Amino acid sequence: MNPNAATQQGALAFGWRDGWRYGLMGLPLAFVALPLYVLLPNHYARAFGVPLASLGLLLLAARLFDALIDPLLGHWGDRLFARSVRAVLAWAALAAAALGLGFALLFFPPASLLPSMPALLLWAALCLLLTYTGYSALSVLHQSWGAMLGGDAHQRSRVVAWREGLGLAGVILAAVSPQVWGLPVTTALLFLALALGWLAWRRAPWPLPVGLSRGAAPGTGPAAIPLGLPWQRPGFRPLLAVFMVNGIASAIPATLILFFVQDRLQAAPAMEPLFLGTYFACAALAMPLWLRAVAWLGLLRAWRLGMGLSVAVFVLAAQLGAGDSTGFLLVCALSGAALGADLSVPGALLAGLIQRNGDLGRAEGSYFGWWNFATKLNLALAAGLALPLLGVWGYQPGTRDSAALQTLTWAYCLLPCALKLLAAGLLQFLLIPKDRS
Repeated sequence: MNPNAATQQGALAFGWRDGWRYGLMGLPLAFVALPLYVLLPNHYARAFGVPLASLGLLLLAARLFDALIDPLLGHWGDRLFARSVRAVLAWAALAAAALGLGFALLFFPPASLLPSMPALLLWAALCLLLTYTGYSALSVLHQSWGAMLGGDAHQRSRVVAWREGLGLAGVILAAVSPQVWGLPVTTALLFLALALGWLAWRRAPWPLPVGLSRGAAPGTGPAAIPLGLPWQRPGFRPLLAVFMVNGIASAIPATLILFFVQDRLQAAPAMEPLFLGTYFACAALAMPLWLRAVAWLGLLRAWRLGMGLSVAVFVLAAQLGAGDSTGFLLVCALSGAALGADLSVPGALLAGLIQRNGDLGRAEGSYFGWWNFATKLNLALAAGLALPLLGVWGYQPGTRDSAALQTLTWAYCLLPCALKLLAAGLLQFLLIPKDRS
């Protein structure tokens, strides 16, 4: 057994060395997420001339596939953890290689495909399947590992904060590198970050499968756990409902931000990395504040506070127009601070739910498989619905028509506000009355 393995549930002293070793893999996972979910739609629309309707349907189909395989990958991850931690690390290395290869092929299609739109779309679809499969497998294994470390609410939030905090560093790097160094260097940085993240992960605290190590009864191991186990556990469905509604509210502006910046604000291209960098830098800087908020208010009330801040900020964003780059920088800073709550709280809530339901050490993969299914479904719906609807309602990239730009503003600013308010209401009525923390 690795000498860093936890010896007791919740007894692990999770210091800063443990934090960065475990959390560093979050950097390439978040690094690749921004180009996939934010830059890719804009890149294929503008560089290759893919129509928004076709692009939206392609992304919807690929992301639905990505979402559907997550529960299966989670179940597979539980079996890997039951076999050995070394098996988890070996498969994580293969998933990282698939992720890097798929990403490179996606952003650099062969020149011979470019004149043929059907061939280009087919290539993009196949590359997306490879990239998403590697990404999903690696994410489930990494998240499950962190949840298996256990601990009280504050320690769980620390584990999640290290993973998400280093993830934000990856997002900031991804926001800057395409503009400053170009896509080839960005791709090389992804391969380097994946390699370093895996090497650091090997030296992180190793989890102890609690249910198995304490002599669980025959027939209760991961092989016997039904795929839908989390849905049978108390508290999972209401937590997932809040997470999904809140996630859709965040996914829509993530999909549309570059369209809003380029057409509504008419900002210079050099401002794009500054906007994105400010957003994610403020999210990272706000993480310690949200950890303090968790200590003062509890996980649920801290999350509700973050939702309220996000609504206020996007109402402000709806007032912006051409040339309001300074005002949008403020929007990016404040909405980034609100993002810190979405990153640090939900994962800690899920880890606590796994502990309370007695599934620590045997079913983390199943929980995070369905959790990531919800995340991917949010992103699929955001791209698959928002982009085609904008096209139907008259918006096209590069337009200066006032009615089309107003439609873009409603989709980017006000629709997320309505969804955030709905998520806050569900949080208030479904989760907070049951909170015992």
